[in-house]
Amino acid sequence: MGAEMSFELTQLLRERKLIRIKPDRKLVIKEINGAESDLDTAKGSLGDQNFKWATVQGYYSMFHSARALLYSKGFREKSHRAILTAIRELFRNKIDLSLLDSFSDAMDLREAADYGLTYSETGAVDVVKNAEKFLVKAKEILKITK
Repeated sequence: MGAEMSFELTQLLRERKLIRIKPDRKLVIKEINGAESDLDTAKGSLGDQNFKWATVQGYYSMFHSARALLYSKGFREKSHRAILTAIRELFRNKIDLSLLDSFSDAMDLREAADYGLTYSETGAVDVVKNAEKFLVKAKEILKITK
């Protein structure tokens, strides 16, 4: 990352919602493995028509994919919203805006499912489908083949 840092990242660092860490490939791989596991579980929940848990697990697959990306750049988040902002800034030229929007949507759907017990089959299917796309993109960026 160059000397120039966006206002958004500077603000997150100032507020301690984002902290600097040493980039660690082992942490990156651990998060990708977590994303794969959550995605597999989410697909199983979809098959069982357990749409609340499919939504939650699909979101967490995306979260762990995003965390792997963040770790690769030497940052760690202290809030879910901070990770979304950081990923938008750090990977703006590598991840399509629609995929980042799907991460934001999944975050909202997960919160609704977890805290409001509001969820649907359509929402769950969308979250799981987008979690798979997000994981594929993260692995591509991180050059992880498996």
